[in-house]
Amino acid sequence: MSDDRPEPTDEEVVETASEAAEGVVLARYRQSDLRDFDVTVTFEDGVLDVDVYVNPPAAAEADADEVAEEAVSAARDAVDELFGVA
Repeated sequence: MSDDRPEPTDEEVVETASEAAEGVVLARYRQSDLRDFDVTVTFEDGVLDVDVYVNPPAAAEADADEVAEEAVSAARDAVDELFGVA
C-alpha cells in the first residue's frame, strides 16, 4: 500500500470480505431459494479468517462446498485489493 493512503480499519476489512463472500453466494443461488447461509469474518492482529456455510435447496445445481470455497477466495481477494496487494 502506498504511504499516502491510510491502512484500512479492521471494520473496513471485515465489511469488504463479508460483502465479497455474500456476493458470490447470492450470485450462485437465489436468496429466496437458500435454506440457510452464513458468512463469518474476523480480522484480528492482521489475520483474516473467513468461514462460509451454505445450505442450498435440494435441487441446486451448484455444489455448496465449491460455492463456499469460491466465496472465501473472493473475500480474501477483495481484502488483498483493499490493501493494494492484488
